[in-house]
Amino acid sequence: MKTSLRVSNPPTKPLIIWDGECHFCRRWIERWREITRDAVDYATSQESAERFPEIPREQFERSLIYIETDGSVFLGAEAVFRSLRSRSSRKWLAWSYDHVPGFAAVSESFYRIIAFNRRFASAITRLLWGDDVRPPAYFVARRWFLRALGLIFLIAFVSLWVQIDGLIGSNGIIPVSEFLPAARAQLGDRALSILPTLCWLNSSDAFLHFLCGGGVVLSLLLIFGIAPALSLVALVVFYLSLTIAGQTFLSFQWDILLLETGFFSIFLAPWRLWPKRGSDPPISRAALFLLKVLLFKLMVMSGVVKLTSGDDSWWDLTALDYHYWSQPLPTIFSWWADQSPLPFKKFSVAFCLVVEIIVPLFIWAPRRLRLLACGLVVFLQIMIAATGNYCFFNLLTIALCLLLIDDSIWRRKSATIIRLREATARQVGRRYKYSDRLSIYAAAIVIVLTLPLNARLIYGAFKPEAEWSPMLGRIYARVEAFRIVNGYGLFRVMTKDRREIVIEGSSDGIDWKPYEFKWKPGDVMRTPGWCAPHQPRLDWQMWFAALGSYRQNPWFIQTVISLLDGKPKVAALFERNPFPQSPPRYVRATLYRYRFTTAQEHRQTGAWWKRQELGEYLPGVSLEDVH
Repeated sequence: MKTSLRVSNPPTKPLIIWDGECHFCRRWIERWREITRDAVDYATSQESAERFPEIPREQFERSLIYIETDGSVFLGAEAVFRSLRSRSSRKWLAWSYDHVPGFAAVSESFYRIIAFNRRFASAITRLLWGDDVRPPAYFVARRWFLRALGLIFLIAFVSLWVQIDGLIGSNGIIPVSEFLPAARAQLGDRALSILPTLCWLNSSDAFLHFLCGGGVVLSLLLIFGIAPALSLVALVVFYLSLTIAGQTFLSFQWDILLLETGFFSIFLAPWRLWPKRGSDPPISRAALFLLKVLLFKLMVMSGVVKLTSGDDSWWDLTALDYHYWSQPLPTIFSWWADQSPLPFKKFSVAFCLVVEIIVPLFIWAPRRLRLLACGLVVFLQIMIAATGNYCFFNLLTIALCLLLIDDSIWRRKSATIIRLREATARQVGRRYKYSDRLSIYAAAIVIVLTLPLNARLIYGAFKPEAEWSPMLGRIYARVEAFRIVNGYGLFRVMTKDRREIVIEGSSDGIDWKPYEFKWKPGDVMRTPGWCAPHQPRLDWQMWFAALGSYRQNPWFIQTVISLLDGKPKVAALFERNPFPQSPPRYVRATLYRYRFTTAQEHRQTGAWWKRQELGEYLPGVSLEDVH
């Protein structure tokens, strides 16, 4: 609050005087020093009290004192707010104190409570922030996050590259060279905006390989810090093009999560060759906010949709009694986890829901709660990755968690980080050029455009029946095609029955030989494999196909036709081709129910699965039948 006090020898620069014997004050003064930089001087009351005899000695012990260059003296909360006016992002505090009814009274009351309970406030500060309450910096986190993102892009492109010919090549299951002309004929000129892909320019096999190979090169550039922002722009364009061209084979949540993460990361990354440590470009707080919102949205929606789906197994905590054996591609650890007692499975479900719904709130909390959130989310992702093949999804979520670890954690380990932070603090606002500032402003614009859409998506997880407002619905329809604002929610409804399709071929209609898949369950004696972070996309789609009929999955019929035609690129997607010399004359598909064996059954038979035939999925067909 402002007093009638004035000092006769005002400082040449605004001055804050604080109690040097107060541990609570010492911590928070360090934070204000960093915020105000060189605009405000700081001194303890023990060394400055005699310099200003107009201020009563007891006043130095009761509150913070702020002295302007004209001699005006301010105390308490007002002293705090006025000292922070040197930062444009904090000016609203002093303005609110002067103009918003009740703001000053509430602020001063809160200040007095803390002033009279400084020992307790110091303990709470230490509990929530640790020994360092300065504004968090994320220079180290940014470096590691962008390199991790480059590695994940590399995995995604390489994984797709080795199977792209068989999936969407000219001799693949659903050739993109046929898909795009058909879409153009149906949608007209709207097809270009609904299906944004570079494959409109060229849909040949060579161009598909160029996109995959170019993605690999760009990923390496990002990993090594060469023009990170430009590399990310190209990576997003290339992967979006392949995602659209891939149709049903690239319609997974981790594909859109990678695109959304990559797009927001453009505004976080430097544009030029990555400089040496200690001269890092400023970090866009807006870009950091966008990526934290993405992590928050991903986790909260993934948890909430489970409880709003109407599936009782999430409410009675029995979901994991089905999940380990009914998920698309289990691992060997899934079998062992399935043997665990039901109470432990129920505890695991409860833990998962808490981490997905409650823990994400700590993303916005002080340091120690934020680090706790980081640790719990990472632990959950490691457990999910150990018990299921979810490609690069878990790695990408963990990479986003890196942005919750601020530089104070690394500072304890390396004096280099201290120099990095101090050097960057000196350079902010003076040294960096138009491209860096453009990223900061562009990220702020993206927040304005996407935050309402993200808020609506999160709200939709809580209220699935709620309808979009006409305006937001139109905006979302425009941006949805570019995969930069997405909804998430794996395993909304738990699958409680595992059905597997076994494809068989025959040359005479009597002797049938199975097409064994590389990773999907088939032979009951084969150990569940671990293929992540690679994604065998045909194996994954077979899991979805078993949930419906072949009529609901036109790509399945195309797979059968490809086997009858003897397309080698399609046959290469399987573990082995039982007809290496000439294609089969007939192909059929049989539906089975699969379930993990118990520990006793495994000891007796050596089998990891037990299965029961349910009937035909597709009757035996020949080329004459399907053409």
